[in-house]
This record gives sequence, structure tokens and C-alpha cells, in this order.
Amino acid sequence: LRGLLRALHSDKVCGGYGSIRKKYEVNEMTTNVKKVLHAGISVYNMEESLAWYKKNLGFEVVKNDGYVPPLKAKIVFIEKDGFQIELFEYEKIPEDRLTPNTDLQTVGTKHIAFATDDMDALKAGFVENGVDIAHEVRMDGEAVMFVRDCNGVLLEFIQGK
Repeated sequence: LRGLLRALHSDKVCGGYGSIRKKYEVNEMTTNVKKVLHAGISVYNMEESLAWYKKNLGFEVVKNDGYVPPLKAKIVFIEKDGFQIELFEYEKIPEDRLTPNTDLQTVGTKHIAFATDDMDALKAGFVENGVDIAHEVRMDGEAVMFVRDCNGVLLEFIQGK
């Protein structure tokens, strides 16, 4: 198994397999990274997605780039409480990303997490709006809930102790 992992993770990717054991230190480069600006999500239908994020999470459109020919996609930025999500609607979605089991095996972002002060009220609103609640659990005294947006994208909500 280690040989397979080494073959899959060459030194060109994330420092290679051996990098897991390396100690990383803060340096001049890392101190130049200031804050998260936005996350990106590809969607099936821009209008439906904009309506879903507004109705269920309170996001508002802050920038509409329209159709961007080099990317062959529509791009819209939405924002809530200073956090932005960049939504992409591509002309054609790769087939391997349409199957959940295959997509989960694709390296990359799997969900965005949001804090909530009242999980019960949030859940009641989601149920009323017909939102797909994928999973609920209590972990270390925290209530955790995963939902799927109208595109099947997982979103996590956490209510602290």
C-alpha cells in the first residue's frame, strides 16, 4: 500500500507522500496570506441556485459577471455577513462529477460550514422550505447538521455548546 501511495503522490503534488511527516513553519510567505475571500461552487442552474441561497441562507447578489467566454460559464458572487460564494454555471458539466461516489473520490472541497445559534429554528425553516437534510449528529456537545443545496452540494451547520 505504501508503494501505491508513493506512486500516486509524487514530489510534484503537495510535497509528496513524505511531506506528511515534515514540520511546516510560518515564514514570510505565509504571513502574507490575510483572510479567506470566497469559496466557489459549480451549479446546474444559476437562477435556481441564487433563489435557493437567498431563501434558505439569506445570501444576496453582490456581483454578476454574466457569461465569461474564456470559461464558458456564468459567474455570480453572493454574500452574507462578509462571506462570499462565487457561483459558476458551466455550459457542460464533466460526467465524472455527476455521480456522488465518483465525485467524493475527487480531491477537493467537500462542504462549507456555517455557525448557527439555534439549530432547531434553522432545521424547522429548512423542513418548511423542503431542504434536503442529509445528516444530523451531536459531537462533543455540538449540534451538527448537513444539508444539500438545490445542486446536491453539502453545507454544514454547527451550533456550539
